[in-house]
Amino acid sequence: MSLGVHRLKAIEMLTACTALWALSFPIMKALGLAQQNLLPVDGTWFFTSLGVMYRFGLAGLVMAVIFRNDLKAITRREWEQGLLLAGFGVGGILFQMDGLSYTAASTSAFLTQGYCVFIPLWVALVHRRRPSLKIFLSVLLVVAGVAILARINPHDFKLGRGELETLIASFLFTGQILALEKPRYAENRPGVFSTVMFLGMALLCLPVVLGTMPRLSACWQAYASAPACGFLGILVVFCTLMAYNIMNQWQRHVTATEAGLIYCIEPVIASVVSLFLPAIFSRWAHIDYANELMTVRLLIGGGLILGANLLLQSRWLNGPPKTASQE
Repeated sequence: MSLGVHRLKAIEMLTACTALWALSFPIMKALGLAQQNLLPVDGTWFFTSLGVMYRFGLAGLVMAVIFRNDLKAITRREWEQGLLLAGFGVGGILFQMDGLSYTAASTSAFLTQGYCVFIPLWVALVHRRRPSLKIFLSVLLVVAGVAILARINPHDFKLGRGELETLIASFLFTGQILALEKPRYAENRPGVFSTVMFLGMALLCLPVVLGTMPRLSACWQAYASAPACGFLGILVVFCTLMAYNIMNQWQRHVTATEAGLIYCIEPVIASVVSLFLPAIFSRWAHIDYANELMTVRLLIGGGLILGANLLLQSRWLNGPPKTASQE
């Protein structure tokens, strides 16, 4: 397979990965509502940390069974990359969730996509070269699109605890994306370091669960219904096992900057599936979760983000082809 075909396939696979992640938003919302009926608890830290621990722990166990022979020959660098990804992933999720308690969800959605700016800035600093005009325009379109989707008003924006924590989360997600591009890990086997990543994330969440649980029995009472277990199963199979394995396998075939911009499609897809999935989940789980509505804001904001990715993958502004002496 040629490099161009490999790259195109990677773009398609990462787009599918982003769609699977987007599916997790209405599922997690529905799961949270179902859990409140099962176990009324003040605050969200317990449900959040427990869900992350179960989600990645179960995924890690499945991976450990599938790759049990490969794990017998695990290398030091595969341990290193898996634990690095686990640390960035858990840190990002926890800072993001705590930040949501102190800022508007729309502001959080906007700031979380900050990695589409942080990645090209980091690459520019490390390699001491400015981002190309195409990258600059793509980032500008994404920032504008996410700002419209999140209903950001510059006059009301402030940088308090919630905003700072969300920016920290975005930095950590940036680290997770960049860790997949490091040449040091080029020979690592995705199935092996993904297993370490999943189990590492579950173990890192364990202290948070123990520190926030109202009682030990709450750990299974939170999932003591068929809908709650069903939502968890969808998260494990589609939004974790499938999505993260696609990311870890295919992101290496594009640049981190391109990957960050592709991942910014996530809020657009999440908004689209939220137009119809909540009503389906409500009937199944007997919860009150209304469908969202199609708005001009969604069309414009989503169109700008999709336009940024189409620009990124087009040949426009590519510059003259390199000669053999330049390669």
